[in-house]
Amino acid sequence: MKPIDTLGFIGLGVMGEPMCANLVAKSGRTVYGADTRRAPVDRLAARGLKPCAAVAEVAAAADVIFLSLPSGREVEAVCLGAGGIAAAKGRVHTVVDMSTSAPKLMAELAQKLAAHGVTFLDAPVARTRQAAHDGTLSIMVGGPAEAFEAVRPYLACMGSEVTHCGGHGAGQVVKILNNMVLFMTGQALGEALAIARNAGVDGKLLFEVMSKGSSDSFALRNHGLKAMVPGVFPEDAFPVDYAIKDIKLALDLAAQGGVAAQGAQTACALLEATSRAGYRVEYWPVMVKMIEGKTRIANSE
Repeated sequence: MKPIDTLGFIGLGVMGEPMCANLVAKSGRTVYGADTRRAPVDRLAARGLKPCAAVAEVAAAADVIFLSLPSGREVEAVCLGAGGIAAAKGRVHTVVDMSTSAPKLMAELAQKLAAHGVTFLDAPVARTRQAAHDGTLSIMVGGPAEAFEAVRPYLACMGSEVTHCGGHGAGQVVKILNNMVLFMTGQALGEALAIARNAGVDGKLLFEVMSKGSSDSFALRNHGLKAMVPGVFPEDAFPVDYAIKDIKLALDLAAQGGVAAQGAQTACALLEATSRAGYRVEYWPVMVKMIEGKTRIANSE
């Protein structure tokens, strides 16, 4: 494995900005960064980031580049498109995609980047925006074990659990299924909340008691108690349309394996209905509004 003296980060959004901030603060390496928006670049530059105006500039300066982008489409464009990493022919020798993308694309990108002398890893993340700020994300990695070990110290700047899951795409499989179960749990929580309120039981009390029993979960304590119960669904968190993207990736995996995944299909349909109702950019637990609306209609008939 080649030396790692400098790092790069492309995609400084809701998750990427705090992740990059932790890399700047903890890695002991110079970090170069770029984003299509100037504001996060300027904020991080004040904390020590070396700002870059374009992807090619990051690729010219960094040995390892981390990506945090909306979807596989953007990842592919940044890696292989005009003005992208491969075209730059810079010093970069490893790319780590921390976005959530199709597992099949990961293998394709790994093969294409290898032709340019660049090693590729997929390393999607789980947990909340607060975990990104705290550096306590769960990071699931797919790709060669040697490359994983080389970048593990830098991933550890951003996550408290860093797990090698297998070959290219394996990290994405684990992340996608994690999110599938999360969204299905969110639907169950929303239904429980609506039923409790209609029965005259306080939602906060319900979830606090459930958190002491066998239905306890991370989703209950975070997405349930902190979002659904108070009705707080900020637009600068993980939006409904991103959730739809992820659960559709899970359904694609299910179809490839011949699994019906009826629960995931139901959760996907609810998320799509939530998006159509005008909640596309709100935090995805806003799906509870759709559930409560249906419950009220049913009670009025």
